[in-house]
Amino acid sequence: MTDIAIEDGRIRTTTLPNGFRIVTEHMPFVKSAALGIWVGAGSRNETLAEAGLSHMLEHMAFKGTTRRTARGIVEEIEDVGGDLNAYTDYETTAYQARVLAEHVPLALDILADILRDSTFQPEEIERERHVILQEIGERGDMPSMVAMETLQEIAYPDQPLGRPIIGSPESVLSFDRDGIAGYMGRQYVPSRMILSAAGYVDHDAVVRDAERLFGDMPGQEAPPMEPGRYAMGRRQMVKPSEQAHLVFGFDAPDSRDIEAQFRAQTAAAVLGGGMSSRLFQEAREERGLCYSIFSYAESFADAGLLSVYAATGAGDSRALAALILDVMARAADEVTDAEAARARAQSKAGMLMALESPMRRAETLARQVALRNRPFAMGEIETIIDGVDAAAVRESLRAILDGPPPSAVYLGPEGGGLPDDLADAA
Repeated sequence: MTDIAIEDGRIRTTTLPNGFRIVTEHMPFVKSAALGIWVGAGSRNETLAEAGLSHMLEHMAFKGTTRRTARGIVEEIEDVGGDLNAYTDYETTAYQARVLAEHVPLALDILADILRDSTFQPEEIERERHVILQEIGERGDMPSMVAMETLQEIAYPDQPLGRPIIGSPESVLSFDRDGIAGYMGRQYVPSRMILSAAGYVDHDAVVRDAERLFGDMPGQEAPPMEPGRYAMGRRQMVKPSEQAHLVFGFDAPDSRDIEAQFRAQTAAAVLGGGMSSRLFQEAREERGLCYSIFSYAESFADAGLLSVYAATGAGDSRALAALILDVMARAADEVTDAEAARARAQSKAGMLMALESPMRRAETLARQVALRNRPFAMGEIETIIDGVDAAAVRESLRAILDGPPPSAVYLGPEGGGLPDDLADAA
């Protein structure tokens, strides 16, 4: 086994011989623990026929094992005051638990049971298929969600990164027990699994439990993930609604360069990260063109998007879209030291406030180990953030604007749309 320790030994990692990784952070001032298994397999790992299968598997993991019924799983964790949760994104599926410190072994046993011994009974598959179809329908009734998913689709067309994480009704209807179990067997291999725990936890005890529960899994290679390929796209969708929804997406840094990633995130904060941001001030406060507007930078393993979302009236949509592009172009030349300092302060405060939660600490550690194979000390992250000055923000924005043209989506009533120079390319 290999081990790493940082932050005076409070954060430790261990890798088992089969590639399974454990990372923990001891927090002596709490009485609880947050833990989970983060699997490096999400919707990006699916074929077209498997679209939504990672999400389906996340649902099915809680539906019974050879030792526990679906009801027994939740009753056993809730009998000790704990809870279970899970989520799926493009590159990760996570299975999480929160318990008092003395119940960490129980939580680990349940997580191992659902990940290694789920039965995937046909009747449970049918029930959960119906639930997911309802979830798809609900998302379809949320215009902002549809607009954002459409942006992802046109920015990464004909590839897993451009498909909805939840899948489509057609794909969900096709899933069966063999397909679910086969996907899990191929993708859920030790080298893609990270056990992360934060709170009042003992690293050595967690490692001993992990060895017992996961150490016998055979080490094997998982299928490679299809690369992400940005391709500019435009789409206008006329739908009856009260608001028009605009979304722009710009090709941005991926997760491989942590400094470039933080520069893009700081640039997004300057543009639309709060009420003092350029987009909020110019679009809403000065011109009254919208109620909601914000920007964010999202990084994947080998791709990234800096996105801007706004909701407005159809008649203001073209003027607002043109203003967004103008604000971005001016920011690339004008970002001030004060704006960069404010964005850095927001990043630090947001990070530190979030890390007061053991679950957010566990999730952050898991993502760091997954992306960079080691945890980062808080001081390392703060140093990187402090290095993003106004010049770095301007340079990041200029590089993004000088890259491929943006993808753009309009979803809303008749009478609105993208500006002519964007609409012509739709």
